[in-house]
Amino acid sequence: MNAIILTGSIATGKSTVANLLRLYGFSIIDADTIAHEQLQKHAHEIQQIFGSADRKKLREIVFNNKEKRQQLEQFLHPKIKTEILAQAHELEKYSVTYFIDIPLYFEGGNYNEFEKVAVVYTPKDIQLQRLIKRDKITPSQAQQIIDLQMDIDQKAQQATYVIDNSKDLAHLQREVENFINTIK
Repeated sequence: MNAIILTGSIATGKSTVANLLRLYGFSIIDADTIAHEQLQKHAHEIQQIFGSADRKKLREIVFNNKEKRQQLEQFLHPKIKTEILAQAHELEKYSVTYFIDIPLYFEGGNYNEFEKVAVVYTPKDIQLQRLIKRDKITPSQAQQIIDLQMDIDQKAQQATYVIDNSKDLAHLQREVENFINTIK
């Protein structure tokens, strides 16, 4: 009822927006944090299935193998969703807006309980440059990672709200302030 999904694509600035929203006093349910907790909690089972529970090694395994990626998602996603819904249920008691930070919200497609979605948008060329710089990778590696996700323009078209992150941090902060005023 009071939740807004916060999503984007890799290197669009979603984490920065989440941090800004925290500074404005909003609660954030972080799907990545929950995923890391679930990886630790179920490390033994994951190691039996995939041969490793180390996040870096696991990322390499699933990045290069679509079947393994689907197998890991089928194992973890229900556990992650259960925890997100439990935390959301607790926050609903306060009847105030809160955010659920789900990086791959559109790709996952299994959070139909939530109606409002805010997409942090960055044009593709800027997204590519930011990813190359941030992760110190080649343009082709960056493009390969970006191509694994739904196109950012498609996400923006499906969003309830779009937060533009095409310029500097001062611009992004104004965008977040405008967004907060819109949802009040």
